[in-house]
Amino acid sequence: MQKEILESKLNINRRAFFSKMSIGIGSLALGSLLIPDLWKGDEDDVAAMLPGLSHFAPKAKRIIYLFQSGAPSQLETFDYKPKLREMFGQELPPSIRQGQRLTGMTSGQSSFPIAPSYINYKQYGQNGTWISDFFPHIGKVADDICVIRTLHTEAINHDPAITFFQTGNQQSGRPSMGAWMSYGLGSENENLPAFMVLTSRGKGNSQGLYAHLWGSGFLDSVHQGVMLRGGKNPVLYLKDPEGMSQAERRQMLDQIAALNQNSYEQMGDPETLARIQQYEMAYRMQTSVPELMDLKDESDYTVKLYGPDCLVPGTYAANCLLARRLAERGVRFVQLYHQGWDQHGNLPNEMGGQARDVDQASAALITDLKQRGLLEDTLVIWGGEFGRTVYCQGEFKADNYGRDHHPRCFSIWMAGGGIKPGITYGETDDFSYNIAKDPVHIHDFQATIMNLMGIDHEKLIFKHQGRRYRLTDVSGKVVPGIMA
Repeated sequence: MQKEILESKLNINRRAFFSKMSIGIGSLALGSLLIPDLWKGDEDDVAAMLPGLSHFAPKAKRIIYLFQSGAPSQLETFDYKPKLREMFGQELPPSIRQGQRLTGMTSGQSSFPIAPSYINYKQYGQNGTWISDFFPHIGKVADDICVIRTLHTEAINHDPAITFFQTGNQQSGRPSMGAWMSYGLGSENENLPAFMVLTSRGKGNSQGLYAHLWGSGFLDSVHQGVMLRGGKNPVLYLKDPEGMSQAERRQMLDQIAALNQNSYEQMGDPETLARIQQYEMAYRMQTSVPELMDLKDESDYTVKLYGPDCLVPGTYAANCLLARRLAERGVRFVQLYHQGWDQHGNLPNEMGGQARDVDQASAALITDLKQRGLLEDTLVIWGGEFGRTVYCQGEFKADNYGRDHHPRCFSIWMAGGGIKPGITYGETDDFSYNIAKDPVHIHDFQATIMNLMGIDHEKLIFKHQGRRYRLTDVSGKVVPGIMA
């Protein structure tokens, strides 16, 4: 009680006090980050909170996350189940389904016929990784990727499932993974944000994307993702108003900064300092973003590698090329979202179009990073929010079927940044319905990513409303089997 009265009289709390200290400390917090709220505890608690410093030597310096929104089917991508063709149309055994919770789209079905994949597979690379014919270009980089077949989640609908992947919780409001990385490690480029977001839309059925997926939650807003858009204005409101010169802009920002600094000194709200930083970042981005978006220095070889769509702003291929350019410039976390993977019906045709959108550019990104010496310290991730059912939803033919949401097992791949290349990790049962060996929960996945970035997921903590939060919440184990 006495402490609370003292803070009230001073009109300042502990978080504001340490934030003021950070102004004098300067370079101790990389990327001009603020030292967060500290609580009474031992030295390990305090050390765990200091941003800008990794806990141990990282294997990756940056992340490019190619999120396939809508959930691509593991049965048509990386989980080969040839025996299912002998079971075409048979009922999925109840012993396999085990009374699993179903979505409202198939819970009323009276029959659950097994739908083998219409798409063939081939083996690629030295270890013979099975990859479907939808992805021949990814097959060519099989020796560089690690396919994980045993991701699993509790979420069964799109928004909670994507939110779980991106923030560690199914409900919105928590900081996104990119925000945690920005908070924990800072930026390597003072002229670009540490966390940037790109979106594209494919040919299939698209689920919505929401800003909370790249939000900063209860962290300072300086850590939220900044969206790059296709078109003439990649970042909204970045340009000066018509008739304003750069000198006038600089003078205005200086005056606004003085007002904000005065407000901070009176109220002690660290978000005021974050606002100053954001104004200054926007001013520097007026030069850095046009240079980033100008592709005239890209060679004909690079354009051919990614495909002609890489010159069309807003496409998946263009965003993959931009992701490489952002990685070159030291952006800590680049998040791509590609919509359109929600194939409840007409899956072979719809998913074929989606795969053509992403196959060449995804493989090109791996090849391009590798040729430039960036893959070894850039972690690339490809995958969606859950998997798809082995049984058919809707119309059922040998060459036309749909699949419902399936959280029990699904596939993603990772490459570079300390990942063991050319392997397949984990096994599912004969129906790709349950995990048979080496499960990887979403929090395990997140813990492993943080470990590769030099972060102990149990130590990157932020105290908010009396509770200690972390990306992995209260669980998560590093998966050593996929690490080089």
